[in-house]
Amino acid sequence: MDRAGHPNRRDLLAGGLAVGTVAVAGCSSTSAAPPAPSASPKAQPVTPAAAFARLMDGNKRWVSGDLRHPDRDPNRRQFVAQKQKPFGAILSCIDSRVPPELLFDTGLGDLYVMRTGGEAVGPVVTGSVEYGPMTSGTPLIVVLGHQRCGAVEAAYKSIRDGKPLPGNLEAIAKALRPAYQRAVREGGAHPVETMARAQVKLVSDGLRSNRDLAPLVRKGALAVVGAYYSLDTGKVEVLAGAPS
Repeated sequence: MDRAGHPNRRDLLAGGLAVGTVAVAGCSSTSAAPPAPSASPKAQPVTPAAAFARLMDGNKRWVSGDLRHPDRDPNRRQFVAQKQKPFGAILSCIDSRVPPELLFDTGLGDLYVMRTGGEAVGPVVTGSVEYGPMTSGTPLIVVLGHQRCGAVEAAYKSIRDGKPLPGNLEAIAKALRPAYQRAVREGGAHPVETMARAQVKLVSDGLRSNRDLAPLVRKGALAVVGAYYSLDTGKVEVLAGAPS
């Protein structure tokens, strides 16, 4: 400082040099290595039973609100950027209230997810479901229907009343006709819910027995589970195919 209380030239230069050094260090690409990508705290399950248990444990956390939000940080993003090995494939409805990654409390790289209206299937959808088990050994498929399914209700009314749905929505109704026919045979006070459950069972049975997946199921490398999600409770109910 000079006598008037102002910083002298030497102090200004020293302070400027210090600030400049900090700034350069902060911008340098070599000053600090980025955090190393890390795997999930848990190894990915490799058997149908272990994969199913992982999903159901996640659903219990969803129901209770004790969520862990695993595998959703930048390290996980880096870890799966070059390769993936999901432990489950989920075919669910397009309904905005039924996001598989949330209701099973999973994260990046954990699940293949296919979503269609009322879990309607065709060659492209079936091929998409087959992709994980047939290319990377994914040990679990879950067909997930849900309570108060709008697609199922629309298809039910369309078929019952003989009034085709507009545009390509009619393709969904046609895909759901076998479930409608089963629901009519079973009867009951809640035919739309019966139809929704029938659709899950028909699709999961079809996948379990199809030409390409059936050999994997027979040797115990794959399980195909039919399940039903409650909008009221958040709980996933198993309808068929749970691995032991």
